[in-house]
Amino acid sequence: MFDTHLRTGFFHDKNRAFWILQGGGWFAYLMLRALSGLANSMGLAFVLPAVIVTATGFSITLLLAAAYRRLITMKPIWTWTLTALLLAGASALFSVLEVWAHATFYEPGWQPRGIEFLGAILLDFAVLGAWTGLYFGINYYLLLAEQSERMLNMAAQANSAQLAMLRYQLNPHFLFNTLNSISTLVLLKQTARANAMLSRLASFLRYSLVGEREGLATVAQEAEALKLYLDIERTRFESRLRTRFDIAPDVMEARLPSLLLQPIIENSIKYAVTPSEDGADILVDARRMGDRLVITIADTGPGLGAVPPEAGGTGVGLANIRERLVQSYGADHRFELADNDPHGLIILIDVPFQTDNPAPIVATPVAAPVLAPQV
Repeated sequence: MFDTHLRTGFFHDKNRAFWILQGGGWFAYLMLRALSGLANSMGLAFVLPAVIVTATGFSITLLLAAAYRRLITMKPIWTWTLTALLLAGASALFSVLEVWAHATFYEPGWQPRGIEFLGAILLDFAVLGAWTGLYFGINYYLLLAEQSERMLNMAAQANSAQLAMLRYQLNPHFLFNTLNSISTLVLLKQTARANAMLSRLASFLRYSLVGEREGLATVAQEAEALKLYLDIERTRFESRLRTRFDIAPDVMEARLPSLLLQPIIENSIKYAVTPSEDGADILVDARRMGDRLVITIADTGPGLGAVPPEAGGTGVGLANIRERLVQSYGADHRFELADNDPHGLIILIDVPFQTDNPAPIVATPVAAPVLAPQV
């Protein structure tokens, strides 16, 4: 909000804004003073002293502005003490020059006495005090806006760094497993399979490294990345790894954090495919429900209860996903695990449906997502 206002609003050019306010404010002061004199039957002769007084106030406030630019950066005690002294001195000078202009051009020989002199000083002090208050108010507002903008930028950078850390900490673990498999294939002299696996690994890493700066990808891109990853793993497991993608066409351009689903598939391979001689099936399902993107990943492994205690019940990769969802969506998401029917594990991710050019949402009643796709 602050950033947009400062870049496109009235204070985009602070120097130009100052001269507009300075000129407009003192012109309004001149009009008010001249019209007030005419309304009180003081005649046109009162206009000339009003012009002189306005020019005097205009000049004095320019000098005050030059001084305030230095004072505003000092400690508060010095800022307000020196401001009060400058304001008192400027008000006295303003009053002297105002009396001189009135006595010279409107009422020759007039000298203020008693309450008249005090009234002149108080009036000029009020005018310069109001100008000073407006000056400091605007400048402190601009300083606050700049600080808020910097803090928002720092918070955004910290959040991006956190998301990047969560995203890229997946790669070393996956890379270790894959390179270990390639090394095994080389030792077994299965050069063709090792080369194929290395080529697919290069394609997968290229996707992870050239992802968009904000760390988002479309569902279509995420599906392609998953297929690359599964092709790598299929080199190891062959027919034991069976997969199916059921992705609705209208969610292909929906956006979600890049590489969000890869650890889920890795978890399914680790606990469903690896321990079983017959392997396992993995289903990836994505569809739109109202204004939500709902993704489910199901397998036919031993289920949630078979995950060993040392994995924390969900695996390290799933804890990473939870943190990334919190960083990206706050509380506006669902991430649930349940046993699949008749056996296996099913994971649901429910996040806001977002695209680069979001289409209007049709407000129709939609049932809550169900953990139901059986493989």
